[in-house]
Amino acid sequence: MKEKDLKREQEENKEVLEGEETGEFVEEAEETPEEAAAKAAAMEAEVEEAFSDENLEGKPDKKDLAIADLTDRLKRSMAEFDNFRKRSEKEKATMFDMGARSVAEKLLPVVDNFERAMLATPSEGEGKAFADGIAMIYNQMTKTLEDLGVKPIDCVGKEFDPNLHNAVMHIEDESLGENVVAEELLKGYMYKDSVLRHSMVKVAN
Repeated sequence: MKEKDLKREQEENKEVLEGEETGEFVEEAEETPEEAAAKAAAMEAEVEEAFSDENLEGKPDKKDLAIADLTDRLKRSMAEFDNFRKRSEKEKATMFDMGARSVAEKLLPVVDNFERAMLATPSEGEGKAFADGIAMIYNQMTKTLEDLGVKPIDCVGKEFDPNLHNAVMHIEDESLGENVVAEELLKGYMYKDSVLRHSMVKVAN
């Protein structure tokens, strides 16, 4: 065993000597601290350049593009729906006003007849109960019209206004001023801010 070990050791020493002669076992030169720092800085610069905003902007991700597109479409749909909702509410309000105005116009002659009936019905004696019933119905009807936005035009003693009044007669009355409504012949009504029916009046002077 000793002879074999000695022989193996001699062969290994021989290989080492041959390697030194041929240069196969020349150790690599170690990096200096300056070279290592420069190499690390260069690698860091490459990483920063690869992930810079300019490079990322030039190569947008498909997922980001899809999200941006869906977000834009959602905003457009929400804006369109909001416009549709406002337009629908306005149309509904307009239709309601048209319907209420039409019904009120048809009820005004009925109100006129109730007023004539109250003037012709005696408020005392046997006709009192009948007159009270007519007055109750009249008050209920006028209250309903008022709730809808229908109100009578106050005209007697006011200056004549062609936008509100329809003059059918002129009289001379020194107790009244010029162009003043002396008497109301047929009551006029307003529906909200518009004239439902002009007052038929008698104008003084």
